[in-house]
Amino acid sequence: MTIPDYHKEFEGKRVVLTGACGIIGTWIAEAFGTAGAELLLCDNRAEPLAELAGRLGAHGAVADLSTASGVDEVIAGIDKLWPTADILINNAGIYPRTPVAGTGRELVEAILDINVIAPFQLAQHVIATMTREGVEGSVINLSSGAAQRTTRTGGMYAASKAALEMLTKALALESAEAGIRVNAVAPGFAPGSEVSALPSDHVDKMRRTIPLGRTSGPHDAPSAILWLCSSAASFVTGTTLTVDGGRTAGDFTPKPGSTS
Repeated sequence: MTIPDYHKEFEGKRVVLTGACGIIGTWIAEAFGTAGAELLLCDNRAEPLAELAGRLGAHGAVADLSTASGVDEVIAGIDKLWPTADILINNAGIYPRTPVAGTGRELVEAILDINVIAPFQLAQHVIATMTREGVEGSVINLSSGAAQRTTRTGGMYAASKAALEMLTKALALESAEAGIRVNAVAPGFAPGSEVSALPSDHVDKMRRTIPLGRTSGPHDAPSAILWLCSSAASFVTGTTLTVDGGRTAGDFTPKPGSTS
């Protein structure tokens, strides 16, 4: 993986990453691992987590972030390793596809627990320890283009990501005086990000809605996150960086005869 010139800034940095075993989480973990960071990787799947952590020489924490005890386990894992983290990346999330009208309270609570409440609690703890230790760190929340445009079966997921983006702004305002920056990144469509394999015709259909003509790859979201956490972005906080090939810019139809 190609890492920008400023990657040396991350040597020895203490990085917490949730949702580490998804495709985007794995790409993020590999990017920071290559850059020399010390990683605490969190996921609710024990075997994939053990493999990834072992391959990268990282610490692992198996935790279900839909529960208060799962969040507490991650916080305990951070505190056991370090006085504070330098970087927190809230990547864990779920995307149940169901119309709002057919979504029960239990599912709504599960979506909010993982997509909003867990990031809130982890950021709250890490920002407090950063402030106590005088660390001018970074928090990154993984959002989605769904915060800007939803679908007939993605309403509650979209609502959770919109809430996460507003939470990002609020945390940025509250922690700015301590030199802590809080931003969000909204990655583009990555075929491997689904739990189950996607049909090739669906992937091709999605690709044709992306103005730059390709799906998200292993360098895209991680490069944006590395930049946001680096000194090169020292004046950037409270914003969402969309890395989706232009898909959320508007409706896109390829020109006749185009191969994109």
